[in-house]
Amino acid sequence: MKATLSSKGQLVLPADFRERDRLRAGQVFEVERLDEGEYRLRRLAPAPNQGLVAWLRSCPGGGLPDPNPRSESTDSFFPDIQ
Repeated sequence: MKATLSSKGQLVLPADFRERDRLRAGQVFEVERLDEGEYRLRRLAPAPNQGLVAWLRSCPGGGLPDPNPRSESTDSFFPDIQ
């Protein structure tokens, strides 16, 4: 497949590649020059827990744990168990 370099130095990966490899905007790649006219593009693994805070904040109620939780009995969770 072909890709054209823009005047800003940007390449667009073909949609088939993006869909097949589930590529998303913001993912980081390493570009290595192998030789004149030869390059290697490698997707870098995301940092552990990358996006976790944003995901938690998108949860109802902000998703963040209560810093001062009240204590409660587990009996309220299992009322039928004696």
